[in-house]
Amino acid sequence: MLDTIHTVMLDSFEVPSRDRYQIVFEHEDSHFIALDTGLGYNRTERFLLLEVVSRPRPRREKLAFYDGLSRALWANCGISTSDLMVSFSENRDEDWSFGQGVAQFVTGDL
Repeated sequence: MLDTIHTVMLDSFEVPSRDRYQIVFEHEDSHFIALDTGLGYNRTERFLLLEVVSRPRPRREKLAFYDGLSRALWANCGISTSDLMVSFSENRDEDWSFGQGVAQFVTGDL
């Protein structure tokens, strides 16, 4: 699943292949509720909530990501398109430090 998500991210956002930071949290059914916001989706125990933290991305790239991700997760992992929910949290260049106490997007290192 993580490899599939990363591949779609590479295709959609043209980020470097080593731009990969992923964390998985798994919850018992009794510790997680994910309804459908009234859209009529049937959620299953395979529900995936993906939160993406990113610099601002154009709308067209995000829409391509949603579509490509839902197709790839279904094809590679058997996760139904109705079991996928994605949310983006965006920030600015000065909000990132990849180490050394430096904001690499600001300094031009990235």
